[in-house]
Amino acid sequence: MGGAPGQDQPDLMDTSETVHISSVALIKMLRHGRAGVPLEVMGLMLGEFVDDYTVRVVDVFAMPQSGTGVSVEAVDPVFQTRMMDMLKQVGRAETVVGWYHSHPGFGPWLSSVDVSTQGAFEALNKRAVAVVVDPIQSVRGKVVIDAFRTIPARTAMMMKEPRETTSNLGHLQKPSLVALIHGLNRHYYSIAIAYDLLPDEQAALTAVSNELALVGSATARIGDAEKDRLAMMMDVAAMSESYAKAVCSVNQKTVADQKEGDDKKPPVTGKKDPRRHLKQSSEELINVSCLNMFKQAVSSV
Repeated sequence: MGGAPGQDQPDLMDTSETVHISSVALIKMLRHGRAGVPLEVMGLMLGEFVDDYTVRVVDVFAMPQSGTGVSVEAVDPVFQTRMMDMLKQVGRAETVVGWYHSHPGFGPWLSSVDVSTQGAFEALNKRAVAVVVDPIQSVRGKVVIDAFRTIPARTAMMMKEPRETTSNLGHLQKPSLVALIHGLNRHYYSIAIAYDLLPDEQAALTAVSNELALVGSATARIGDAEKDRLAMMMDVAAMSESYAKAVCSVNQKTVADQKEGDDKKPPVTGKKDPRRHLKQSSEELINVSCLNMFKQAVSSV
């Protein structure tokens, strides 16, 4: 389906191909993406190429990589090989159908680094797919996600589409201006995504979204937090008593010989230093108390 008359470039948004993502894979991608905020994370997608127009993603697994706020490094081939071997040992026969990564807060599109990474995947399998998910904007069960594949330079120069068979499914979702600025329909095109969720799976997805809305401010149960603080206070009290006894046991002559204002520690050779542990326990108690109060205030708001 070429571009409309008068346009300088064709509309390569839709190829009649659909990426079907299972509920398990979708929830795992969201949870992984949220765990890496504010940095990007990436992983591999497992599944199969059902036919020329269907890609099924049944599961995903995370990849160890160095991420920044706007890009992630390429896949570690050694880790990927070992992971695939272990999956085969437990009876998982799926192959790698592509990769996914997160764009926390700035929508689904491919950067120049992402296009290069996707090109490396397509060198191994020309039908490999790159999925981008935004864990910040995905709230209340609505998932902000998109799938892409690169446009070969020869195809772009000849103003032809990657495939001849197309449909209008992709045109139901208008591309964002940010994606167009970053090369959508010029360096890569979008592929339709489908995922069917059962009622229980939809409830699980909504629960993940509620967790994301807290932006990492989830707090422990009030009763558990109070028990932890009480235990820390008892530890501080015990250290204070030990330190007081140690100070009292210091030789009076040694104390008199100290310079005025000099805070000399009592001898603690061969046993726990109560002064040092008292300082550490007190600072930890103050930090934990302030942090819990802040978290509870944010959660209340």
